[in-house]
Amino acid sequence: MANESLALKTVDDAAEPSYQGLGRTVTMPVVVRDAAVAMATYVVPKIAAQRLIPGSDFEVAEIWPGRALFSLGAIDYRDNDLGDYNEVSMLFFVRQRGQGGGLPYVGAMLDMARGRLGTYIVRLPVNQQFTCEAGSHIWGFPKTVEEIDIDYAAESVRCTLRMDGVEVLTLRAKRGGKRAVPETEQTSFTHIDGKPHRTRMLQRGRGVGFTLGSGAELTLGRHAVADELRSLGLPKRPLMTMWMAQMHGVFGAPEPL
Repeated sequence: MANESLALKTVDDAAEPSYQGLGRTVTMPVVVRDAAVAMATYVVPKIAAQRLIPGSDFEVAEIWPGRALFSLGAIDYRDNDLGDYNEVSMLFFVRQRGQGGGLPYVGAMLDMARGRLGTYIVRLPVNQQFTCEAGSHIWGFPKTVEEIDIDYAAESVRCTLRMDGVEVLTLRAKRGGKRAVPETEQTSFTHIDGKPHRTRMLQRGRGVGFTLGSGAELTLGRHAVADELRSLGLPKRPLMTMWMAQMHGVFGAPEPL
C-alpha cells in the first residue's frame, strides 16, 4: 500500500485536533476498548539501554546502580479506534534529562508516583498500515509495518515478529490471572520532528496475572533488531511477566515539552 501521510484537519468547535489520511479520520482521544497484552520486563545495563534512546532529551532511569528496566510486549488489539491489529512494543523507563533521580530504585519509584517517570518506545512494529501512519505522524511512535503472528494456547501466548522476511524474535508468555487493575495514568515520551513530547494515557485491565522471575521465554533470530536486544544481554530470565486478558485505554493528543 502507498505510504500516504496523515494531515492535520481543523475541526470547528473541537476541543482536540483530528487527523485524516488513508481514507480515515482519527479524533482525540483515541480509545482502546479491548486488547490482550503480554509483557516481559528485564533488568538490563543502563549504558546499553541509553545507546538505544535517540537524542539527549531523555535519560534511562536506574532501578539500582548501572541497571535499568526494559519491557518487551505483545499486544493484540481487538477493538481500537485505529483498527484491529497486532503490535510488538520495545520500551525503556525514562525521565526528562536534568530532572534528577535521587537514589536508585527509591528515586525511580518516587518519580513514577509523581508522574515524572514515563516510557520511551524504541521500536513499535505493527501489522497494519493505518495504525502505523497514525501512530507515527500523530504521536511520533516508531511504528513500522511488519509480520506479527500472535497465537494462543490454553495457558500461554506466543508472538513471533518477522522483519525483512527474517525472524527477529519469538516471545512465549504465560497466560491467566483473575486480578483487576484500576484506571491509572501513564506517560509515554516521544520525539515529533525532533522535538520532545509526552502523551498521557489512561489504562485499566481485567484478567491480570503477574509472574515474578519467570513466566516468559524469549528466542532471538538473526536480524539487526535481534542484535539490538542481544546488546541488552537478552535473552535471559525476566524480572517479571504480566498478562492482561482485557485492556481498556484512552490516548490523548501529544503535548510539547
